[in-house]
Amino acid sequence: MSGEILVVVEHDRGVALDTSYQAFGLARTLLAAGVGSSITAVVIGADGDSLADEVGAHGAALALRVHHSELSDYAPEAWGDVVAELIVSRSPVAVVATGTDRGNEVLAHTSAIADLPFAANVIAVSAGDGLSLTRVRWGGSLLEQAHLDAAVFVLSAATHSFSAEPSGGGDAAIEVIEPALAATASRTRIVDRVTLAAGVTLTTAAVVVSGGRGVGSADGFAPLIELADLLSGAVGCSRVVTNNGWRPHSDQVGQTGKRIAPELYIACGISGAIQHWVGMMASKHVLAINTDNEANMVGKAEYAVIGDLHQILPAVSEEIRRRRATA
Repeated sequence: MSGEILVVVEHDRGVALDTSYQAFGLARTLLAAGVGSSITAVVIGADGDSLADEVGAHGAALALRVHHSELSDYAPEAWGDVVAELIVSRSPVAVVATGTDRGNEVLAHTSAIADLPFAANVIAVSAGDGLSLTRVRWGGSLLEQAHLDAAVFVLSAATHSFSAEPSGGGDAAIEVIEPALAATASRTRIVDRVTLAAGVTLTTAAVVVSGGRGVGSADGFAPLIELADLLSGAVGCSRVVTNNGWRPHSDQVGQTGKRIAPELYIACGISGAIQHWVGMMASKHVLAINTDNEANMVGKAEYAVIGDLHQILPAVSEEIRRRRATA
């Protein structure tokens, strides 16, 4: 199938997110499967212009800088309207974005305006008569095998399923366009922000120290907090912890909490139910600390320590302090 693949580049006031370039991984997978002949990046809003200089390294041959007075900040309907207009004017073979809340929201508006089906949270794709897809459903608790046949394929890449690393491409050509937005396109938009937390967050931390039922109480999280501070990390928890009121829901990792992808996930007293695993399965390395050597988390973890977390974590923290003092 010839034609271009449009990739919507997600950004926040000109700053690319950690997941922004994962959509290019899906686009390159489509190219390898014979779907499309080139990648075109769509950078919406003048504040994102600088990102157009980066997309060539991810495989884009062309970058569309979309300028309009109503695109001064994120506006889901306006962004969806922009992409729908591009579908009409450019007739791409596919439109993709990363399956974040924003990415899925924009493509949902796009598909509704363009009257096209939308397949969200794709983790694998192959071409034939249409597209054969594997999608994450129900918060990751099941995988769906699906077939998509459409005039234009509208897809989002499940987060952390496709590489965001540069592909070694050159500079992309630049084209500036100004869309004719619908009168209602800007009725939903960001007009102000309130900072709730500063510094390292659960979704951005390189190290997450997470606790489950085995922590025992709200006070029992003290050694987890201590270790996370020493490692410049964040503290997470399982659903049972929030249900017991030991930690706020904002700390919850899992199907009904946050999805994270730290370099190291330290699971303390967590049994490893599938709902929790869904939220942290993109972690690069997993260390389980548990008294039960048959716990699901222990079986799935790369490393495991069998023992009482209230003895192990203070010992680890003390050793870190000792080595730093003698370094």
